[in-house]
Amino acid sequence: MKSILVTGSSGLIGSEVVKFFHNLGFSLHGIDNNQREIFFGPQGSTRWSQQRLLETLPNFCHHELDIRDRQGIIDLVKELNPSGIVHAAAQPSHDRAAAIPFDDFDTNAVGTLNLLEAARQVCPESPFIHMSTNKVYGDLPNSIALKELETRWDFDDPAFVDGIPETFSIDQSKHSLFGASKVAADVMVQEYGRYFGMPTCCLRGGCLTGPNHSGVELHGFLSYLVKCNLQGKEYTVFGYKGKQVRDNIHSEDVARFINAFYENPRCGEVYNLGGGKDNSCSILEAFSLVEDFSGKKQRYRYVEENRIGDHICYFSDLWKMRSHYPAWNITKSLPTVVKEIVASWQERIVR
Repeated sequence: MKSILVTGSSGLIGSEVVKFFHNLGFSLHGIDNNQREIFFGPQGSTRWSQQRLLETLPNFCHHELDIRDRQGIIDLVKELNPSGIVHAAAQPSHDRAAAIPFDDFDTNAVGTLNLLEAARQVCPESPFIHMSTNKVYGDLPNSIALKELETRWDFDDPAFVDGIPETFSIDQSKHSLFGASKVAADVMVQEYGRYFGMPTCCLRGGCLTGPNHSGVELHGFLSYLVKCNLQGKEYTVFGYKGKQVRDNIHSEDVARFINAFYENPRCGEVYNLGGGKDNSCSILEAFSLVEDFSGKKQRYRYVEENRIGDHICYFSDLWKMRSHYPAWNITKSLPTVVKEIVASWQERIVR
């Protein structure tokens, strides 16, 4: 039985990847030490997800390991010799990173290097898929000409009518410390692919979301917004009139693309992995969508100051992904995504 090693296996993307490949008949090994709870407090814990995986997937094995443990990572990869590695573990918040710069860099950059070098030593032919982020572009997308519409900002430059392509610069912009640590990891993943000829790719995610997300204020836009709505809590909008735009992609569509790359890998590739323009929405538009499915009015307050390095408008140009993997496409529309998140939080809140 072929095996897949997944880091951050209890998180949103990690758990979805575990379930997806398990259903394909793989043996799954997950690395997760619930560092999300350390970063975000008890509300960010993913132990519930870990327990569910252990209870429902007979071919899943959990490893309580920190990706910063270099020797531990090398020893585990030697033991498993996996046929593929999906690296979804991270410190994921650009707000939180400023308070914990060493933890952020050691997790995002050094942890990634630990995994890459273990893979090079043990299984250099196995596809290595890294969950990067659109924050590697820093705030440079804000330099694109914009137009203000009634409920959102949109690009006012024909070159970006379909969104941000992979050729967009990641240089000379403000990233946040999180964005900088993810740039380091992103470039290293590319370099191991190009320098050593390893099958690696960076997936520069937009808003990755879905019903299994443990959203908190500092990370998990749609999930946290839904949670606030259902619990009657006040949601804080930071700047840009609440018209800032994000594209949202369901974790299942992320897992489907990861599988597409695993089956036909390339060396040192980069893809902007998001929902694209069709699955984009502003915060104001998200309020309306959530209200439609929850039946509850969204409470919120507005703060004029935006988050440092935040994007005013961002959605992914999916042309390269569709070109390289024409059998892949978005299958979950934005209303479907929101509906599933609302149902999931309703169930968790009741429990």
